[in-house]
Amino acid sequence: MKPVPIGSKGTFTKTVAAEDLASKLDASLAAVMSTPTMIAMMELAAMDAVRPYLDAGESSVGMAIEVQHAAATPPGHRVRAEAEVTKCEGRRLELAVRAFDETEQIGSGVHRRAVVDAAKFNERLKPKLKS
Repeated sequence: MKPVPIGSKGTFTKTVAAEDLASKLDASLAAVMSTPTMIAMMELAAMDAVRPYLDAGESSVGMAIEVQHAAATPPGHRVRAEAEVTKCEGRRLELAVRAFDETEQIGSGVHRRAVVDAAKFNERLKPKLKS
């Protein structure tokens, strides 16, 4: 792994579709972008910020995320998630994450990731796999 500079940034953008709605999780929920969708977008933005610094065979995994989902976004809106590296301690990274729809900021928080050797990670996972 190459050193990941503080301030490295990544983004992820998508248009809110039917499968992204809270009502898809439970019919009693509103037909707006779900919090899990926003979090996934933030993770993908974080991966985008880190990817240029990974060596061959490395990947990053999420360790923790603490976010606020502050505003609702209806289907059809374009949403942009942003991530910025704020701390790097060896293989552990901390990123500030935010999300915006076409009108306003809809969420923010802190996300922690770890850089792993993909082969070793998959090997440790094998005992948990169901055949």
